Amino acid sequence: MNKNLTYTAAIAELETIVSEIENASIGVDELSDKVKRAASLIRFCREKLTATEKDVNAILKNLDTEPPAAE
Repeated sequence: MNKNLTYTAAIAELETIVSEIENASIGVDELSDKVKRAASLIRFCREKLTATEKDVNAILKNLDTEPPAAE
C-alpha cells in the first residue's frame, strides 16, 4: 500500500472501483485485480479509522483527567 495514501483518496478510489463494477465497464480479466485492490483499500480504511478512533479516545480521556485551569 502506498505510504502517501490518505483515507480520502482511498475512499475515492473505492468509489471508482465500485462504479466500474456496477456499470460493467471493466472486463472479466480486470475484475479479479479490481476486487483485490478494493479489499486492500478497505483494509487500509478500516485500519485508519481504528487508529483515529484510538487517538480521539485517548485525547478525550486526557481531557477528562486534566485538572481545571486556574482562573
